[in-house]
Amino acid sequence: MKTNTKSKSAALWEDRSKLVSSGSAAYSSLVLEKGLGAKVWDVDGKEYLDFAGGIGALNVGHCHPKVVAALREQAGKLLHTSFHVAAYENYLDVCRELIAVAPWQGPKKAILFNSGSEAIENAVKFARGYTKRRTVIAFDNAFHGRTLLCLALDGKHKPLRQGLGAMPPDVHHARYPYSYRPPVGVPASELTAHCLESLENLFRVSAAAEDVAAIIVEPVQGEGGFIVPTPGFLKGLRTLCDKHGIVLIVDEVQTGFGRTGEMFAIEHDGVAPDLMVVAKSLCGGMPLSGVVGRTEIMDSVATGAIGGTYGGNPMACAAALAVFKIMKEEKLVAAGKKIGETVKKRFDGFRDKYSFVGDSRGLGAMRAIELVTDKKSKTPLPAAKVKDILHACEDRGLIVIKAGVHDNVIRTLMPLVISDADLKRGLDILDDAFGSFKL
Repeated sequence: MKTNTKSKSAALWEDRSKLVSSGSAAYSSLVLEKGLGAKVWDVDGKEYLDFAGGIGALNVGHCHPKVVAALREQAGKLLHTSFHVAAYENYLDVCRELIAVAPWQGPKKAILFNSGSEAIENAVKFARGYTKRRTVIAFDNAFHGRTLLCLALDGKHKPLRQGLGAMPPDVHHARYPYSYRPPVGVPASELTAHCLESLENLFRVSAAAEDVAAIIVEPVQGEGGFIVPTPGFLKGLRTLCDKHGIVLIVDEVQTGFGRTGEMFAIEHDGVAPDLMVVAKSLCGGMPLSGVVGRTEIMDSVATGAIGGTYGGNPMACAAALAVFKIMKEEKLVAAGKKIGETVKKRFDGFRDKYSFVGDSRGLGAMRAIELVTDKKSKTPLPAAKVKDILHACEDRGLIVIKAGVHDNVIRTLMPLVISDADLKRGLDILDDAFGSFKL
């Protein structure tokens, strides 16, 4: 008599639900065992193409041999000391590399942390220390992390802030130019001016400009749905910050390291930040983040006000230095541009082919499609139906994830080392999943 036995993946997934807080998000039901390049394998041996890339943390791919070798070598030298106790060379080397690639002129310094959220919080501290002001302005649809100050900066209430009590004060939100969903009566040609004027109005009615320490912005909104700002918006922010003595913080956590076809997304607009936050693909999957900025801002806080026990850990720094070499040797910035051209062509085709694909957008390999029930009304496709599409992709061997304030955007964060054949195969799987979907 046959007995039904669960797969190892299914059994471990049951363990996940028993052992891990339900507050932890789950994009898929996979339990992975290994990965290489743009592919991963689950504990049952099934292969998947990875279009999620650790939520943008794996531009150099899974287990790149040079990252693995750097980690093995470092593991036999120094695992930890805390940079506050004693400095070590590869921390300094990472800072040197960040300063060299930061896309603006003038004296700069850097400092390292563990996560994007931690780096964002410290960037705000630098801005407040430098300006002696308290107020920070972020944007609707923004995502900057899940620590308490970052939650206040995030431009989405549910589920991020819901039920978590009072948020830190002195944070305001302005309108980000979302060209697919502009305010009623505002044509696309006027959206940049409208959003900049709404910011000026915020200065008049909610937060006086002379009290604002920083404006923090994603050059392409990530979790918000891969929203590319309208032309001139980021330059307009730079002008406003210069006019009022406000620090401009650019969040490149998800957009950096070749994802948009430039080393950093802000380069598309030729805008110089005062502070730039990096993380994710900085170190090939290890926990590392950083802030690089103008020296006078980076040196404006008291010694001991910034830091942390594990920030810039020697292992993570070793991985980051390998990533910098890989980026140059394998020309991954150019790869991001080339991948983006391929994905854009297919996504534009999906928009024309399927009634529920309302928009195709992005920069470089950071591309997305927004799903709707009707192209005329632009009513967001319900999140449950979007999840059905993601599961259909998963069944066919493709990992892809969602985004957007309505959870109705499918985004691509595949490793930039992906082969042309695997890129095509992944896009074909998505096409097939769309073809089987019924509204």
